[in-house]
Amino acid sequence: MDRSDVTLERMRTFVRVGERGSLSAVARELGVGQSTVTRHLRELEDAVGVPLLSRTTRRVTMTDEGSRYYADSVQILRLVEQAGDEARGTRGASAGTIRISCTAALGVLHVSRLIFDFQDRYPDIGVDLSLTDERIDLVREGVDIALRLGPLTDSSMKLRALGQSRRLLVAAPAYLAARSRPAVPQDLPGHEGIRMSNIAGSDTLALQGPGGERHAVPFGGRFRVDHGLAAREALVAGRGIAPAHHWLVDDLLAAGRLEVILPDYAPSPIPLSMLIVPERAGIARVRLLVDFLAERIGGIPGIEKPR
Repeated sequence: MDRSDVTLERMRTFVRVGERGSLSAVARELGVGQSTVTRHLRELEDAVGVPLLSRTTRRVTMTDEGSRYYADSVQILRLVEQAGDEARGTRGASAGTIRISCTAALGVLHVSRLIFDFQDRYPDIGVDLSLTDERIDLVREGVDIALRLGPLTDSSMKLRALGQSRRLLVAAPAYLAARSRPAVPQDLPGHEGIRMSNIAGSDTLALQGPGGERHAVPFGGRFRVDHGLAAREALVAGRGIAPAHHWLVDDLLAAGRLEVILPDYAPSPIPLSMLIVPERAGIARVRLLVDFLAERIGGIPGIEKPR
């Protein structure tokens, strides 16, 4: 094997193909032709002397040798990047790109603004923001950090609890004028509910009363949606009642376009967490964004930071 043929560029290409399982996806990600990706892999395999990938018409998978080589390659690339950061000192922290995934509505309404502030402070750091409510594979998608609402089960990621997202029951004044205002939780089954189709159990509304007592009431309605911004539009249009995150509707409440109903009965808050890919956690620019978001996220309406 000629070790001079094992370049960092070829190693990075191999790592991303191993993670994504697709030559075309990696070519789009790197901004090169698929033939370039294929050439990098062929040259790396020639240099190493063993097949690293197994190709079929549908997917690319790593061989046993490829899996071992992948694990070592990830560590090597991480060390190379960290060494560059340390050599450049403070300037090393302020260059490069961070990829972040965020729950869609929260990202549109609030997190994007925080990222603008972050880039004003560190103008040489690029940020790729991906907005999705799906629980994506962070490593496969090349994501460094993810902000997620709800319970998490991925134990392979570093987790940083950011707080709890407080929720309210809200509706438009026009809807309440036409249908009357609920006085107690037991009035809710007679109303139109705006429900999230991507949340299990949305046909039952769990509320906590002023004395800590819990109420579970049926919650139905003709409109279901899988995106928070569409639920927000349905609320403004007077289509019904919904349990909404405070940050989703704070401006509409301030403008009088929505009103809080049953203020003494609150839906359970939802945990907000940050997931960090362990292999990326030590990179200076990633640490900067992690710390920045952890500090600033409490300024979003309704986010109660951990005590």
